[in-house]
Amino acid sequence: MIDTAGYIILGLAAGTLSGLIGIGGGVIIVPALLFIFGFSQHQAQGTTLALMEPPIGILAAWTYYRQGFVDMRVAVLICLGFLLGGLIGSKLAVRIPNILLERIFGFSLLAVSIKMILAK
Repeated sequence: MIDTAGYIILGLAAGTLSGLIGIGGGVIIVPALLFIFGFSQHQAQGTTLALMEPPIGILAAWTYYRQGFVDMRVAVLICLGFLLGGLIGSKLAVRIPNILLERIFGFSLLAVSIKMILAK
């Protein structure tokens, strides 16, 4: 029961941050599943990818679309690339040892953090 409530709270927090600043799955949910719920890196990534399927982002996207903040052409093109890239990336990820996958993920977050901190 505690895990159920915890997962719902995690989803609420990630959904709120996703709608607010465009982050969620990779930045919030993956680390939470790792450090709070004890998932392996592979489990955290796989679970996060599974939950990102519609209708998760539809209402947030609709809100932005109604305000004129969605470029549908760009969204469709990125979606097409994301579909193929997700397949390629997942096929690579399942072959990589967990510790290396954690390090790759950590360095990716660090690189984004440094870029955002040093932004002008």
